[in-house]
Amino acid sequence: MHPNPAFRQMPTDRSIAFAREQGFGLLAVSTPDAPLISHIPFLLNDAGTEAAFHLVRSNPICRLVGQGVPARLAVQGPHGYISPDWYGVEDQVPTWNYVAVHLVGRIEPLPDDALHPMLDDLSEHFEATLDPKPRWRTDKMTPGVMERMMRQILPFRMMIDDVQSTWKLGQNKPEAARLGAAEALSGTDPELSALMLSPPDAKPIA
Repeated sequence: MHPNPAFRQMPTDRSIAFAREQGFGLLAVSTPDAPLISHIPFLLNDAGTEAAFHLVRSNPICRLVGQGVPARLAVQGPHGYISPDWYGVEDQVPTWNYVAVHLVGRIEPLPDDALHPMLDDLSEHFEATLDPKPRWRTDKMTPGVMERMMRQILPFRMMIDDVQSTWKLGQNKPEAARLGAAEALSGTDPELSALMLSPPDAKPIA
């Protein structure tokens, strides 16, 4: 994570809520040769202590995972290039603003009978973001098809020991410079712009 403490002032509960809302991240596990990485959807519990996910059986991470294998799940948020022209201040340089949350912990395999409930919970979580669309559920599948597909994947959980985050939103710049850059981004990247207008250690913008 970024070493500047100005970017690491976010309360843990807000970082947990952000990671849960995103629900997609980069899972990294170390090996003697090189890290293994998979991009996965996941479901984080409200307390931020456990993330449920599944992997295809052929994923090499599956062959490494016993009880308590160390891992990191990196969750990327809004990010974008910041031009120094937007600050209205001399002698600035380009930079990249971003939000990232890392969940650090241990991966554990789950029993086979945990897979179907996990898939139901995952689909319910993400289908809810599509309201008012009627929600898809596994009972819409032809009998037997879901079971055949599930034989190709394995359920896991990550027990989370630490939550690390970087919210790099221009907090180290003069307020007028940060707001100028946020305004310049408002048309092309409104999500990042809104965060820059009110970063975690700044007073909310009315």
